[in-house]
Amino acid sequence: MPGGPAATGGGIGGDAPKNKFAGILMTCFAAFGGILFGYDTGVISGVKEMKAWLCQFGDPTDDFKRWPSGCGISSSTESLVVSILSAGTFFGALLASPAADYLGRKNGIIAACVIFCVGVAMQTGSTAIPLFVVGRVFAGLGVGLVSCLVPMYQSECAPKWIRGAVVALYQWAITIGLLVAACVNQGTKDRDDHSSWRIPTALQFAWAVILGGGMLALPESPRWYIKRGRYEDAAASLSRLTALAPNDPIVELEIADIRSNLKAEEDLGESSYIDCFKNTKNRIGLRTWTGILLQGWQQLTGINFIFYYGTTFFKASGISNPFLITIVTNVVNVVMTLPGIWAVEKIGRRKLLLYGAVGMCICEYLVAIIGVTVGSDNVAAQRALIALVCIYIAHFAATWGPIAWIVTGEIFPLNVRAKSMSLSVASNWLWNFAIGYATPYLVNKEAGSAGLEVKVFFIWGSTCLGCFLFTYFFVPETKGLSLEQIDMMYTLAAPLKAGPVRKRLMAEDIHASDAQAFQKVDGVHSEPDEKV
Repeated sequence: MPGGPAATGGGIGGDAPKNKFAGILMTCFAAFGGILFGYDTGVISGVKEMKAWLCQFGDPTDDFKRWPSGCGISSSTESLVVSILSAGTFFGALLASPAADYLGRKNGIIAACVIFCVGVAMQTGSTAIPLFVVGRVFAGLGVGLVSCLVPMYQSECAPKWIRGAVVALYQWAITIGLLVAACVNQGTKDRDDHSSWRIPTALQFAWAVILGGGMLALPESPRWYIKRGRYEDAAASLSRLTALAPNDPIVELEIADIRSNLKAEEDLGESSYIDCFKNTKNRIGLRTWTGILLQGWQQLTGINFIFYYGTTFFKASGISNPFLITIVTNVVNVVMTLPGIWAVEKIGRRKLLLYGAVGMCICEYLVAIIGVTVGSDNVAAQRALIALVCIYIAHFAATWGPIAWIVTGEIFPLNVRAKSMSLSVASNWLWNFAIGYATPYLVNKEAGSAGLEVKVFFIWGSTCLGCFLFTYFFVPETKGLSLEQIDMMYTLAAPLKAGPVRKRLMAEDIHASDAQAFQKVDGVHSEPDEKV
């Protein structure tokens, strides 16, 4: 899926009480940004197939098999309408870093909601493709900002003991947004007037108002206040998040810890984007490229082919109610994200990524083989295609969906974390745009297009094989390690041979603050990571 969560910052509440009704509820509400994100991503899949929308923005056609309404759009127009959102989100992700620093995490999210609403207004009121496309760009800017700022706010405000689950909850909210979009499209698709597509488009106002309005009532990140030198405001914010008095010793200790961490970060000096790619002792360049490429491979699993073009694909496969099947696939996506949230701390990031890549690869090759050999006109083949696509989505939802974002949030060193993360998120949206734009040319049967149809799954199956190989060689297991220990692990061993180092760090609970930490671990016999 497009642009999801990536944890940043140290979190709060290391010694604070586990108050379930303060910081947790506040940071969980921020996960509502995932609804806005997922809904906007998913709604276009159905809207562009609705009769009223096609007659408004398309042209008359006699290809009634592809366009039963008598109106259709070219592959170029379809590519532009679907993928232009991702172009906007790419630049929105890059703008998130300065927005977070100058406006703050909270106010940055509110500003993103305003920008998003401008884009929704343009789309809802448009009568021609140019304005609709511009609206998609503005909506994309808002979504790109939200995709970085919401998880940043969550990770800096959530208690440490539950930070991972909170960030994963944001990913789950994205899948819920996709499901809601599919349900709304199903409910309005049979309307004969413009309300069929304007209702699902305009409903996005509600998500933005709920998120932006709710953020007004939440505290700003105490880490941002401390970075700006506003220590009293930071204490007040932390007081709300922990349900303790601003002068409580626990709050004062937490403020001191955050200030100490910030001082250590500043002592490392300013880090430019060029520094993110340098071949340093702790492999900063390797880690930055790992994050960037991991996000690219997530998109290359082909998941957004289903969520952007799923309705079109099932329709072309002869399935009588493609909108209903799209709802089914979204339900699978929502439900199967839950075991992934549980398994990430039980099985581990690396193993789940490997298992998920294998499962998706097998399913996609089978879809392609059945489609080519049996054909989509066969009822049994249609059922097999639906079942295999659902199994494929289940593998993605439990593995590559949430875990690619978790790993991206864990592997960067403190002094370049914000920049490396923004590059990784931008990479996700760049690949999202490229795949969304190229897919109609790969799938559709018309002049200038490849006309692959179901054979496109041979491509997605091969890229999932690439996901497996990339994970095996470049993604170490990070389960059970602190961010500082992960930094030590990268310094002492390459990803493929990091397993013994990780085990030693965990077994002896070695911390980076220990003056002899590196001596305790250095020299450990390096072997490939745990077998799968």
